[in-house]
Amino acid sequence: MDGKELQAWRKEKRRELLAARTALDRETRRRYGEAIERQLVEILGNVSGHTVGAYWPFRGEFNVHPLLERLQAQGAQLALPVVVEKASPLEFWSWKPGDPLGRGIWDIPIPKERDSVRPDILLVPLVGYDNEGYRLGYGGGYYDRTLAQYTRKPLAIGIGYTLGHLESIDPQDFDIPMSRIVTEASG
Repeated sequence: MDGKELQAWRKEKRRELLAARTALDRETRRRYGEAIERQLVEILGNVSGHTVGAYWPFRGEFNVHPLLERLQAQGAQLALPVVVEKASPLEFWSWKPGDPLGRGIWDIPIPKERDSVRPDILLVPLVGYDNEGYRLGYGGGYYDRTLAQYTRKPLAIGIGYTLGHLESIDPQDFDIPMSRIVTEASG
């Protein structure tokens, strides 16, 4: 595929996968979430003293909030991604449950106060993924740009559902694979 064909293919796959994800009923999403959280707790182990960059879930993504509360209780510093400038790397701003929030791109909640930190661990939402660890996100390239800027890469865990599995996303030079993908059925 040439660049335009690939872009069109990714856009269509993204649309299909988002429709399938948002069509999941509440009980299925709850069961999937429990399975994902169990695996993440095991993978992450003791996070005391580490900074965990997560996300604010929307559009049927895995609800990471209960896990974040657990990680904070273990001594992790939490951070949420903020788009400071379009087509640039994300910044992660320190956050903990209960902190005041503002509104960012796509109206997603972000910390009200800018306290930029560098995560050791990134929990990254995904729409689709392949066996090589490449993720299909929302198409902005923010996580790829963010990971590309680090000389010492954080542990980047892509989180999604098996319905997002693709044979390949046909990765390009700018695509950066996740360290690991976690779904309700992985492990």
